[in-house]
Amino acid sequence: MKKLIILLPVFTLILHSCDLETNPYEEISVEELFSDPESIETATIGNYALLKGDKGFDGWVDDLHRISEYGGDNISLSGGTTDHLFFLYNYQSIKTNSRVERFWRNSYKIVVGCNIIIEKITEGESVETDQLLGENYYLRALTYFQMGNVFGRPYNQGASGLSVPLKLTSDIEDRPDRNTIEEVYTQVIKDLEKAASLMTVNKGASFASKEAAEALLSRVYLYKEDNIRAEEYANKVIQSGSYSLLPTSQFSKMNTLRPDENNEAIFAVTLTSASDLLGNFDDWYTIGSFYATVDGNGWGEMYASRSYLDLIDKNPEDARKEFIEPQYEEDDNEEKIPAVYWINDEYTYEFRNTTESGGVVTFEEEGTTYTVASEMVDGRTVYYFNGPDGRQDVTKGFDLKKRNGHPKFYILKASLQEDDIHMWSPMVSRLSEMYLNIAESQAKRGMDQLALDNVNIIRERAGIPTYALADIPAGKTILDIVLEERRLEFAYEGHRKYDVYRNGRTMDRKYPGTHLNGTNAFLEIPATHPRVVEYIPEQQIILQPSLIQND
Repeated sequence: MKKLIILLPVFTLILHSCDLETNPYEEISVEELFSDPESIETATIGNYALLKGDKGFDGWVDDLHRISEYGGDNISLSGGTTDHLFFLYNYQSIKTNSRVERFWRNSYKIVVGCNIIIEKITEGESVETDQLLGENYYLRALTYFQMGNVFGRPYNQGASGLSVPLKLTSDIEDRPDRNTIEEVYTQVIKDLEKAASLMTVNKGASFASKEAAEALLSRVYLYKEDNIRAEEYANKVIQSGSYSLLPTSQFSKMNTLRPDENNEAIFAVTLTSASDLLGNFDDWYTIGSFYATVDGNGWGEMYASRSYLDLIDKNPEDARKEFIEPQYEEDDNEEKIPAVYWINDEYTYEFRNTTESGGVVTFEEEGTTYTVASEMVDGRTVYYFNGPDGRQDVTKGFDLKKRNGHPKFYILKASLQEDDIHMWSPMVSRLSEMYLNIAESQAKRGMDQLALDNVNIIRERAGIPTYALADIPAGKTILDIVLEERRLEFAYEGHRKYDVYRNGRTMDRKYPGTHLNGTNAFLEIPATHPRVVEYIPEQQIILQPSLIQND
C-alpha cells in the first residue's frame, strides 16, 4: 500500500480543496456528492482549486511555471538560493527536488480527482453534467500534457520513449508504470476531443470550455509536429468569435487584468485578491515575488536576461517592454545617471557613467577618455567606443541598481493583477498563441508569406513594424522569425523552454547570471541533453520500484 502514497490522493482531498473556494461542503458524502449537478460542480471546483494550491502559491501551476520558465533563456538569476528552484535554473538537476516532487504529487491529485468524476458521471443525462464531465476531461488532459513536457522528451526525439504513468482510474490497485510518449499524446488528444464534444457552455476564462480544449489541441498537435491539425484547431478557436486581441494600450497592461477582463484569455488558472492573497506576507511566495520587488514586497532576485532585452530592444516602441521595469540609480537630485554598459568576455556586466558636452558623450577609464560614437544598423542606432581591444558595442542609457553586479530589470508580467502587488493568474491559453501556432505550422510547410502574415498580426498589436519577405535578414529562416516572435510574446508564460527543445534547437545562455557559477556551468544546452527533462522524483521510485528513472 505504500506505493499509493504519492500517486493517489484520498477522496477527502477533493473536499478539502473546495474550502479554498469557501464552499460549505466539507461533510458531504461520496453518494451525495454526485447526486445532482450542483454537488458535481462542487467537486469539479475542487479540481480547479488543486491547480492553484493553497493561497495561490506552492500549487501545481506555481511549480509548473518554475520548472518551465526557469530552464529557458528569458531570465537571469542574480544570486544563489537554498530553494530547489535553483536546480531548475542551472540545470544541475537532483532526484530529490522538492518542487519537482510536489508537481508530480499534485498532478496525480488532479488526475485522480478528475478520474473519480469521469467514472461517476453518466454522459448524456443533462447539458449541465456533460459540461462538468467535459471540464474534467480537459483538466486531466492539461495535467498529462504538462507532465509529459516535464518528464518526457520532445515528441520528435522518439515517440517510443518513456513519459509518465497514465492513471485513468481511481482504483487504488491500479498502479501503472511509465507509458510511452506516443501513448501519453494519444490519451491527451482523446481526452481533449472528448472534452470539446461535451462542453457547450463557455463560462469564461476561469473555466474549461470547448474553445479551451481546441486551443490546447492546437498546441498538442504543434508539439507532435502534426502541423496541419495544429492549424486546424487554432483556426477553430479564432473563428469561434469568442475572443479578440487586446488593443495595444490595454495589452501593455495585460498583467493587471483578471482573466474575465481579458478578451484574449481562453483559459487561465484564476487567482483573486479576495481569496488567494490574504495579506502582505503572501506576496513573498508567489511567482511574481521572485521577479520583482513592488512597494517593498517580493524578493526581486530574477531579472530579464540580456539576450531577451537585446531582442526586445530592437523595437523600443514594443508594447511588451512595459512588462519589464528597469530600476535606475539616482543622483543627489533624484535624477537618473547617464551611463553606458556592455557584457564582457566573462559574461559579466560593465557599467561606465558618462558625461555629455556639446553633444559629445564620453567616459573616463584609468586616465583615458573614451568617446561614445554611433551609427545606423538595420534602421536603428547602435552605440560603441573604440577601446584598447578594438570596437566595443554598448547600450547607452542610465546606471541601474544592481544585486551582486546584476542590473535589476524587474519582470512585472506576473504581478499587479487588480493592483495587488504580486497577484497574477497564470495563463494557459490566449488568442495570440493561435496566430503564432498557425505561423509556425505554415513556416514548417514552406508557406512563408502566410506565416509572416500571422506573425504580423501579433507585431502590429505590439505596435512594432511588420515584416515583408524582403526584410528577413540573411541567414535567418521564416521559422527563426516565428520562434523569435513566440519568445517575445510568451516570455514569462512558460513556453520558451519547450519551444526551443521541441524544435531541436540549442538553448543559448551565454549571458550574465548565476547559472554560470561553478565548474560545470551550462552555457549551451542542446535539445538532446539529458537534463532537458526532469528526473522522476526519487521518493516515487522508492515507493514504486518498477518505474524507470530518466537518464
